[in-house]
Amino acid sequence: MRERMARQARELGGLWRHNTEWWWRRRLRIADWVYALGLAPFVLFLQVMPQMGLVQGMLDSLPQRHMAAVALAIVLFLGLVPTGMFCVTVLLRRSRPMWLLGLASVLLLAFGDLVPAAFALYSYAVHFDDRRLLAGWFALMTLAMSIGVDVSGIALFVNVAIFLVVPTTFGLWVGTRRQLVDRLHERAERLEREQHLMAEQAIGAERTRIAREMHDVVAHRVSLMVLHAGGLEVSAPDERTAEAAGVIRTTGREALAELRGILGVLRDDTGAAAPTAPQPVLADLDRLVEDWRGAGMTVVRTGEDVVPDLPAHVQRTAFRVVQEGLTNAAKHAPGARVSVDVRTVPDGLAVEVANGPATVTSAPPPVSGFGLTGLHERVTLAGGALTSGRRFDGGWRLRAIVPIDHHTGTERGPR
Repeated sequence: MRERMARQARELGGLWRHNTEWWWRRRLRIADWVYALGLAPFVLFLQVMPQMGLVQGMLDSLPQRHMAAVALAIVLFLGLVPTGMFCVTVLLRRSRPMWLLGLASVLLLAFGDLVPAAFALYSYAVHFDDRRLLAGWFALMTLAMSIGVDVSGIALFVNVAIFLVVPTTFGLWVGTRRQLVDRLHERAERLEREQHLMAEQAIGAERTRIAREMHDVVAHRVSLMVLHAGGLEVSAPDERTAEAAGVIRTTGREALAELRGILGVLRDDTGAAAPTAPQPVLADLDRLVEDWRGAGMTVVRTGEDVVPDLPAHVQRTAFRVVQEGLTNAAKHAPGARVSVDVRTVPDGLAVEVANGPATVTSAPPPVSGFGLTGLHERVTLAGGALTSGRRFDGGWRLRAIVPIDHHTGTERGPR
């Protein structure tokens, strides 16, 4: 019930956002129609009932027997036609402003219609910033009012102030405020783009610095290790020492190759592509175990010999768990017996790496704690759980359970 209500609420929210975006994109066109239909009755009334303007003098000179025809002409030609033309020019006021200004001047001069003139000046002041042209039209309409409106003195001044000065001033204020808001939005967007650019530059510089440090420190020391291992392999007094030196040299070369790929990603080179070498899966566990056995570690592999067809991300996670467990055992428990167990359980794929206490005394290795932290994050992202802790005999156990979901992806590893 709660999920259904939440789903309905999300659907209503999406519908509201869609309707809001639709209205917002068409707000100016809707405003044009509202202005045109809202002002049309006032314009029609002033056209049908002319009391001022040059047309009124022409109507007064006609004989009384033609009044019926005159009334029909007023309704058809002097009322509906100018009103329709006014509605059309209102819809085109942002693309053809001169049409509205010219029609408003004609209606003001011929009929004394003040509404189109006031709206035309307001509309031009809001949407355009040519102040000289606006002043010219204001002067023209003031002259048309003085001719078409049969008033003088204080009445003319009041009409000019109410129907020309006030709309023009209000339009200038609205237009200036709109320009200010648009400039503030543009400035905010520019600052946001600059901030993203600076962040990308800072990230690129930091990646380059990390790559340089890794190259100068890690790659240099691993290269020295490979060289010394190669020399030891050549001049080893016995076969076992030469075999161990060969394993060290091979492992060091593989580490250098992987490090070179990581450095290629970290360096600030947008044209360089990330390494596309296949990621290790469960089929590579035997090779990993043999490498550590060749290095002198006693590793026992238990569990299922044939692993079912599992998603590739599950196999990669299991491989990394085993790799981290063997590395920690080699660092913290030299000489200990290590067991690797991989098998399917009802909860998913269980991976366990356990080792006994150290049997060889050696200098303690540097401890960072980042390996287990990164491994825990990897297993958690895969939807599993990772546990680690000391055993009763003084050894260490690392165990992970990764859920198997064959529908999470199309990618598959080898059987």
